[in-house]
Amino acid sequence: MDHVDRTEIRPCRAADLPQLDRHLPAPGAPTRHADRFARQEAGTGTYLLAWRDGVPVGHGQVRWDGCAAPEVRAAVGECPEFNGLDVRAGLRGQGIGTALIHAAEELVRERGGSVLGLGVGRDNPRAAALYGRLGYTPVVVYTDRWSRTDADGCPHDEADPCTFLVRELTARDA
Repeated sequence: MDHVDRTEIRPCRAADLPQLDRHLPAPGAPTRHADRFARQEAGTGTYLLAWRDGVPVGHGQVRWDGCAAPEVRAAVGECPEFNGLDVRAGLRGQGIGTALIHAAEELVRERGGSVLGLGVGRDNPRAAALYGRLGYTPVVVYTDRWSRTDADGCPHDEADPCTFLVRELTARDA
């Protein structure tokens, strides 16, 4: 059975935010969805959502300005980055993450781009295997750093050891 046939991939809309917070909560980062939508509204990102039966089941963001890590920028410049890929735990392995990545690749192609990059935490071998199957190859190791604000409004700085991978995009088959 092809589960992806029931999955719709589209950019986030303001009206989606309450459903995202309800169905795909971000413990420890309560503004994650709003922050990604704000980036989209500013024109520096596209926040893609996967929907199944009217419920959000996954998401990921194309950052048009690329990865902020200096090591990555030195290696690949402002290559668009797909980040924050997440699929609801009970639905992983059904092609939703792959569909989100393919949608991101298509957006890059539509803008005339020929490469897409993404980072993967060294503690996430399942994601690394998916990216490898999709043709992404390692370019540089780096530390992904970001800030988040918790539910009490307190800021926290985070850091994860990662590998940045890229894929050369070819024109889609007609």
